[in-house]
Amino acid sequence: MPPAFAGFQLPAPVAAAIDAINAGDGPALLALFAEGALVNDQLREHWGRAAIAEWIASDVVGQRLAMRIARVRNNHCHAVVEATVDGNFERRGLPDPLVVSFYFSAHTEKIDQLLILRNEPSE
Repeated sequence: MPPAFAGFQLPAPVAAAIDAINAGDGPALLALFAEGALVNDQLREHWGRAAIAEWIASDVVGQRLAMRIARVRNNHCHAVVEATVDGNFERRGLPDPLVVSFYFSAHTEKIDQLLILRNEPSE
């Protein structure tokens, strides 16, 4: 397992997706998604590989998104990755550090669904 994942158990497609995000490798990231997959990034839906390719180009590679894993929770075919994120995006009004939850669903070796949310801390 790569050093970035030391101490964390991640399904293979999730680990590969995080590697691709951190490397800025759009084609490798897109290859991990199933044909009819859904990405919902901050309540914006991207259905299917064509829409996901556009999202990757603009919001992942275009913004030089990088993730540093803080916590992982696995539940059957779902992995919730809480990560500190960085990149070239507008930070006005965002907390520092910016912690985001990535909800991955992978039933095979492909990602079927990815939900990305900035949750409010629980009290």
